[in-house]
Amino acid sequence: MATKAKTSKFMQPMKCSKDLAAVVGEGPMPRTEVTKKLWAYIKKHGLQDAKNRRNINPDDKLQKIFGGKKAVNMFEMTRLVNKHLS
Repeated sequence: MATKAKTSKFMQPMKCSKDLAAVVGEGPMPRTEVTKKLWAYIKKHGLQDAKNRRNINPDDKLQKIFGGKKAVNMFEMTRLVNKHLS
């Protein structure tokens, strides 16, 4: 007898804010997908810091998500993006 596995909170589809959707596309999507699309955007636009690869130098779209910061490290990024998911 097969039982349906409970979806973890991490994989649960989340609704994206308007600012986040402008970067990763319309939701809902799991956090893992949001993160993957965010990194694709960062790499496509060359926003990763050349000297310290852990840092992101956001463009105008990402600054809206990152609270207007000029530089964000990848660990801080997750916390800031979570504010745009519901």
